[in-house]
Amino acid sequence: MENRNSDYRVEMTGITKSFGVVSVLQGVNLKVKQGEIHALLGENGAGKSTLVKILSGVHQRDGGTILLNGKEINPKDTHEGQVLGISVVYQELSLVNDLSVAENIYLHKLGASKFWMNWKEITKDAQELIDSLGFVIDASAKVRDLSIVQKQVVEIAKALSEDTKVLILDEPTTVFDPNDAQKLFTNLLRLKSEGMSIIYISHHLDEIFKIADTITVLKDGVDTGSMATKDINKDNVIKLMIGRELDELYPTRDPRTEQPPVFEVKNLYGSDGFVKDVSFAVHPGEVVGIAGLGGSGRTEMAKLIFGADKKKSGTLILNGKVIKTDSPFDAVKHEIGFVSEDRKEEGVFLPLSIRSNISITSFKPISSKLGFINNQKEQENVRGLIDKLNIKTPSSEVDVKNLSGGNQQKVALAKWLSIDSKLIIIDEPTRGVDVGAKIEIYNLINEVAKKGVGVIVISSDMPEIMGIADRILVMHKGSIFGELPKEKFTEENILRYSIGEELKE
Repeated sequence: MENRNSDYRVEMTGITKSFGVVSVLQGVNLKVKQGEIHALLGENGAGKSTLVKILSGVHQRDGGTILLNGKEINPKDTHEGQVLGISVVYQELSLVNDLSVAENIYLHKLGASKFWMNWKEITKDAQELIDSLGFVIDASAKVRDLSIVQKQVVEIAKALSEDTKVLILDEPTTVFDPNDAQKLFTNLLRLKSEGMSIIYISHHLDEIFKIADTITVLKDGVDTGSMATKDINKDNVIKLMIGRELDELYPTRDPRTEQPPVFEVKNLYGSDGFVKDVSFAVHPGEVVGIAGLGGSGRTEMAKLIFGADKKKSGTLILNGKVIKTDSPFDAVKHEIGFVSEDRKEEGVFLPLSIRSNISITSFKPISSKLGFINNQKEQENVRGLIDKLNIKTPSSEVDVKNLSGGNQQKVALAKWLSIDSKLIIIDEPTRGVDVGAKIEIYNLINEVAKKGVGVIVISSDMPEIMGIADRILVMHKGSIFGELPKEKFTEENILRYSIGEELKE
């Protein structure tokens, strides 16, 4: 089937896809021009990832047609998709930890030579590619030694190392701070000017309206049409995505901080010397935000508190008593929970069911005195959290690996929010979560705080952290550089502290 007069580089028409009895896509249309940034939006489970996986060859469509440059294609696997010039950067990282950055970027070329690989040349090419993106990463470094932000950059570089005509980015900025996100946008606009077609999936509407030319919205496996970004506003997009108005994204809070702190950190140092002299307190029912640029030490500090990384020195005080958290087991024993930013590696058990993931932290309240699990209590607890967080699943027995990325994030949250914690640390709470689901998570954080739990929220999303925190601590080079009360919340103030500058009077 040919259509060489088409104005579009990609034309997906009437695409259908079912997994068993579950219909995921129902006659979806997506048309992307050459030299266009096309935003693909929708709630978690709306079918966005399935649609781009069909385009790239991960899944096979049940019905419909796909044209690339006017010619019908049917990629049988990702290799065939890459040969056609279609590259995807997914939410979930797919790098090989024990290989170098360069080896990961040019993994598709390994074995192409019948004799030997010129590793010096490969590393040089990889370094030049990363440098061209504006990020500082050593191409010879092992991937396992990189931060999650650096790993995301390597994934993008890997996609651009091929002869890419269509670049698909699925939630690329969820771990980026504003500076890193801006670097990415600059690169995307450059690639667009060079004629590349870019399909951009994101729940961050601010960035969509900053860089996208066209928007297509999916809802429950059906496309609601495409429109020029200049002809629509955020309220219209939200209504198309969730089918209702979203009057207030950030629920109102009434914190009470006159009580003694529920948790205190005094003079905390990491064993590697990066996190240094961190001290702060969290009061019962208070949400303390932790801001800072990527690499400022936010996640490293959280892991020290939770016992996932080794401390050099420092004191942790819970309800007035000094505690030790030399391991995550110790932290959980003291009723401290931690939702990691990296859900795939640290947040959930992908092969296990939703029920098992949620219950694994809360056996005590669902067990009898003899230690046997009360199945009815367990199901009530799990079902309640599935409903409260609106986790899209036909059953609590579905394996987490079969959920969309955003719904996996909800399970990671539910796992810790199901226990009676005294302190809970949440790193990037709405990473990969749609705008409709964000308010459900914010409401749940509010509910937890109202019970007197101390809540620490780490977020790269400045509107989010200003919307849910009672005060914000800003980190810079491994230390807390400044503290902002609610009345001083502005993006400028956060950024100033983030780069180590004092506020303007």
